Amino acid sequence: MKKKFLVACLCVALAVLTIAGTTLAYLTSHDTVTNTFTVGNVQIKLDEAQVNADGTLVPNADRVKANSYKLIPGHTYNKDPMVTVLKGSESSYIKMTVTFSKAAELDDIFKPNGADLTSIFTGYNAANWIAKGNTEDTTANTRTYEFWYKETVAAPTADVALDALFDSITVPSTITNTQLATIEGMTITVNAYAIQADGFATADAAWEAFN
Repeated sequence: MKKKFLVACLCVALAVLTIAGTTLAYLTSHDTVTNTFTVGNVQIKLDEAQVNADGTLVPNADRVKANSYKLIPGHTYNKDPMVTVLKGSESSYIKMTVTFSKAAELDDIFKPNGADLTSIFTGYNAANWIAKGNTEDTTANTRTYEFWYKETVAAPTADVALDALFDSITVPSTITNTQLATIEGMTITVNAYAIQADGFATADAAWEAFN
């Protein structure tokens, strides 16, 4: 009985609204929300100071993408790879890799323990760039060292130059001319990478997704 009564009441109310509607003017309103989406981006630049073959700085020169060196035992060469996060980038994580060719020859020079090439970096600050270890590619005969920047780089309103990974390299004085001959043509390749921070709880999660 209760269910029947409820239905009947609703029908009566609907009938009343229908009848009354013919005599009322409607109050109306309208509004619109428009969502505009722009595309975010992460952009970086990697360069280093221009130097002569002996590692001395070229005065007033623009920064460059590559240098060539003539190696001499005990000599220090200016080399300061630097990442700049460009204006308009999103908040991001930054890392750098340094790859040495002639890995087997270098290991032989520094035997019995092999080469720890971070030892030739001058001005490297572990508080700024965190060393994440190295990997050897025996097929390519290379060894690659990986470094993560100490913190998330907030979205910049102007270009932000990060601390240089190191500022020079020193050839150990114990290396002989014969040993130097085995690494003729050796290259040091520096790469920089950036990935958005948004969406990742940690740098580990971000770089795992990147890989």
